Amino acid sequence: MATLEVRIEEPVTFVIFGATGDLTRRKLMPALYTLFKEGALTKEFSIVGFARREHDDRSFCKLMNEALREHSRTSLDDESLKSFCSHLSYHRGDLSESSAYEKLKEKFDDDALPANRLFYLSITSDLIEPVVEQLRKAGLITPPQDMPWTRVVVEKPFGHDLESARKLNRLLLRHMDETQIYRIDHYLGKETVQNILSFRFANTIFEPVFNRTYVDHIQITAAETIGMESGRGAFYDRTGALRDMVANHLFQLLCLVAMEPPSGMEAHSIRNEKMKVLRALRPATATEEKKTACFGQYGGNEKYKAFRDEDRVAPDSTTETFAALRMEINNWRWAGVPVYLRTGKRLAKKTTEIVIRFKTPPLALFQHVACKGDVCDLTGVNPNTLIFRIQPDEGIFLQISAKRPSMQMVVESVNMDFSYSGKWKKELPEAYERLLMDAMRGDSTLFTRSDEAEAEWAVIEMILAAASGTGPVPYAPGSWGPEEADELMLNDEKWINE
Repeated sequence: MATLEVRIEEPVTFVIFGATGDLTRRKLMPALYTLFKEGALTKEFSIVGFARREHDDRSFCKLMNEALREHSRTSLDDESLKSFCSHLSYHRGDLSESSAYEKLKEKFDDDALPANRLFYLSITSDLIEPVVEQLRKAGLITPPQDMPWTRVVVEKPFGHDLESARKLNRLLLRHMDETQIYRIDHYLGKETVQNILSFRFANTIFEPVFNRTYVDHIQITAAETIGMESGRGAFYDRTGALRDMVANHLFQLLCLVAMEPPSGMEAHSIRNEKMKVLRALRPATATEEKKTACFGQYGGNEKYKAFRDEDRVAPDSTTETFAALRMEINNWRWAGVPVYLRTGKRLAKKTTEIVIRFKTPPLALFQHVACKGDVCDLTGVNPNTLIFRIQPDEGIFLQISAKRPSMQMVVESVNMDFSYSGKWKKELPEAYERLLMDAMRGDSTLFTRSDEAEAEWAVIEMILAAASGTGPVPYAPGSWGPEEADELMLNDEKWINE
């Protein structure tokens, strides 16, 4: 089990809107239970489930206990569950009815709940507006910088396009200050993602080579083997791979890899540098020979349904379940360095990783040997490759060339590995554990700012405009996507599939 080095000192009430939903059962409640079990929460905390289903405190506690037994990574025992349950309560109400919010306000006014409040909007995007407006109307949102404090966590998607993102931001900022809004992207809570900054800026030998002089290209892949098993067919058919994964997860990973050194580790310093990357990011220029985008949709076989045959998916759907892009960052550091982004469902392997491929040495002094089993062939020298593996098997891996033990002067690729499991035996914190802790502590570093969300959608609209008329091509489930994705690569480069 991970041991957390920080804890919440202030009393806090954690109100979950949509408390009987899937996200609460699978992620939020297990994360809160782990924080409780590890002593990271103050003794004066309360978790309020806000939903319209017929529950009371006892039945809600039973429902959450069932969720913990199914999804918790932390050991369960009757005493801990009973103690955790004593902090849970249920507030039944319709999200659109003002009376439900007024009754919640009465609980705060009567000191039945700790005054500091964190509202988690585990609801669909169309419900955000009425919920936030009702919170403000009921006086549940305190002024910024005041005590007790109010913070609101918003789940992605942060809009569907640039206009809807702007509309959502206007709505939120009409009722709250930016410092009170926490747009959550669970990828940024993963340990290896956070390690990108320390790897780059805490080591003298690496940061000087993160630029166009030494880097040949960058690849970022987020591949999933699943399809629509989680009942997401209707949502995904409206959204697609580009909006679901590229518009937030992949862009955020790219920002951390490509950003300039921040002036400090404060949230505003890091977010300012990420914004500079997003403003410089755009689709690469297409030519007759080379496109800059490839979209795909998985077909079916004897084992898996085709996407169009999935539950709650239109039978004539043109939604992409795979997206591959060639991008460029038009700034001094990265000009001319291709950036390849790739994500998809029903691919060959579940993996999320960032690959930095460095340029080959200017003079080929050595022969390179590549071996597969007992069979070895002489090849050209392989370039150095740095991999940040986000999931699974989190770690950082550097491929270099070293002399092969023999009488000949030949080199072979070897790996210098840093894996979390090899270095530390303790279990890594889950992303939601870290992010919920940060939200309760008021640290917004790993959350998306309003201008970031709008900048990401502006880039997505440039991609859609550049790829106008490009429909998804079919690909086989269990593959690495359509072969057309290989045609995006320049200079005989290859996607790295490990």
